[in-house]
Amino acid sequence: MAKKQIVTAKDVMAVLQVSESKAYAVIRQLNSELKEQGYIVIPGKVPTAYFEKKCFGVKVNAE
Repeated sequence: MAKKQIVTAKDVMAVLQVSESKAYAVIRQLNSELKEQGYIVIPGKVPTAYFEKKCFGVKVNAE
């Protein structure tokens, strides 16, 4: 299966091992940053590449 282009709160919860409310807070913060840069954002979702870059500092390889 191809890697997901978008992560949701459930994905953030699993990766960061945080509560649902914290996952949504992380997504809101990332979306706010993207919006300031002029990107279109979707509430409750964030691009996987941006999430990985901000959380891990690098893009994680897909398998």
